[in-house]
Amino acid sequence: MSKYMYKIAKKIFSPIPKRNFSISKCFREEQCDVQIGDPFSLKPIEYECRTLRRHDNVRRQKLYEFGLYVAACMPKYVQKIQMQHTDELEILIAPEGFHPVLSFMAHHQHACFNQCSLATAADVPSREYRFEVVYNLLSLRYGERARVKTYTDELTPLHSAVSLWGNCNWLEREIYDMFGIIFTNHPDLRRILTDYAFQGHPLRKDFPLVGYTEVRYDDELKKIVYEPVEYAQEMRSYKLESPWNYLRNFHEGYNSPKPEKEKGKEN
Repeated sequence: MSKYMYKIAKKIFSPIPKRNFSISKCFREEQCDVQIGDPFSLKPIEYECRTLRRHDNVRRQKLYEFGLYVAACMPKYVQKIQMQHTDELEILIAPEGFHPVLSFMAHHQHACFNQCSLATAADVPSREYRFEVVYNLLSLRYGERARVKTYTDELTPLHSAVSLWGNCNWLEREIYDMFGIIFTNHPDLRRILTDYAFQGHPLRKDFPLVGYTEVRYDDELKKIVYEPVEYAQEMRSYKLESPWNYLRNFHEGYNSPKPEKEKGKEN
């Protein structure tokens, strides 16, 4: 399979021998060691230290060739292919190609990623598209994993992957609850970890630590009430010292005046 994918990728990219998949500005600007002189092969990683886990360079090369194959099949959506230091394949795609690429990964005979093991997001408010959405996929047929990344903002929705993997129902509800990312074509997009009347999204970087509302039981009304958070100024002062430094002061009579030393009797 790897030879077939290698031939397809080389046939498409041969007119541009040193093509680099340009990364969008919304992703991290990090240097990656995957783009070298030959864009179709990775530089082998060898460690002299015997305490570190050795890299399987043959497996890394096959995964990278599969990433090139995905990029060759869907060049409109794939923006970059990269290998992490943990020998994991990452496919960075545009938001409009989120569902087509996931469909390719799930149904293509050379992929068969029939399980989505994890879906999460990260919030970086300094970016134009502040949210980075990550799907970790597992291929039970080939025993390999891949990570698909895309980006969005507060208003741009993403196509739901529930039709591909059923467990994305709860995973995407969690992303919606914690980050406020909207998924279209989702059968039941509502909160899952917080209360339905909760305000805001807790994992956004601009969300206050104490929240906006508090919940308590009212003895007079005999029901649970929601009220704005009242955070007294006394609760905002924190002791940053070790407990061994200040707890020893709180003993019986700690604020009493020190007893005077008795003068010795003169003989």
